[in-house]
Amino acid sequence: MKKTTVLIALLTGLISCNSTDEPKNLLEKAPTIETQHMKTVLFVLTSHDELGSTGEKTGFWIEEFAAPYYFLKDNGVDITLASPKGGQPPIDPKSELPDFQTEATERFNTDKKTQAVLSQTLKLSSVNEADYDAVFYPGGHGPLWDLAENKNSIALIESFIENNKPVSAVCHAPAIFKHTKNKSGNPLVKGKKVTGFSNTEEAAVELTNVVPFLVEDMLKDNGGKFSKGDDWAPYALEDGLLITGQNPASSELVAELLLKRLVN
Repeated sequence: MKKTTVLIALLTGLISCNSTDEPKNLLEKAPTIETQHMKTVLFVLTSHDELGSTGEKTGFWIEEFAAPYYFLKDNGVDITLASPKGGQPPIDPKSELPDFQTEATERFNTDKKTQAVLSQTLKLSSVNEADYDAVFYPGGHGPLWDLAENKNSIALIESFIENNKPVSAVCHAPAIFKHTKNKSGNPLVKGKKVTGFSNTEEAAVELTNVVPFLVEDMLKDNGGKFSKGDDWAPYALEDGLLITGQNPASSELVAELLLKRLVN
């Protein structure tokens, strides 16, 4: 009888442990990409390389491309790269400095295959929303000048939203919402919780009077419910089909939210 009691207790304990054993992260709760059709995400990068009239160069910020690119790629997502001009998009030279290196950027720096893919981005005018499940816009100051005003980008974003597909952007890339509208003709971000590179962060890099507009101000002016975390700390928001991140450190967090949306 004593042995039977011990055995029952042991079995009960095992069952209890198994029932409360949580996955290591939230992504593991969702079906894996392998159990579904492969998801496809379009990355749209800037083609603009002039930092206003300063004589300095700009472009996209490496971390904001590399971190989400590798995160999604490693999770089985098929990624296509595009830019307004096609070919090699300009890299912001400051993002190559030692102070801004991360595990993702260091991986990119030695990844000749991905560098080759990056050098051959498709022309934005040639891509079709119907071919992708979502779109991701890396930041850098470049998008403030070209993607914010690009008619192909505006139409593409509106098409993704109309077809119930997520649109994600990080840091300066929420500039893409400057002219985008919903079916009612209102700004796409109106009434939506959004974030992006904050005014205080722009002031910290001393470019407030260089950029054509401030991302935070534009999102607020368009009726977005803008909020931010601490400067330079990861902060991302999801509201409906819009996923936005505040700064370079938020890049992978935006990709995580996007992946959860794609697999659920």
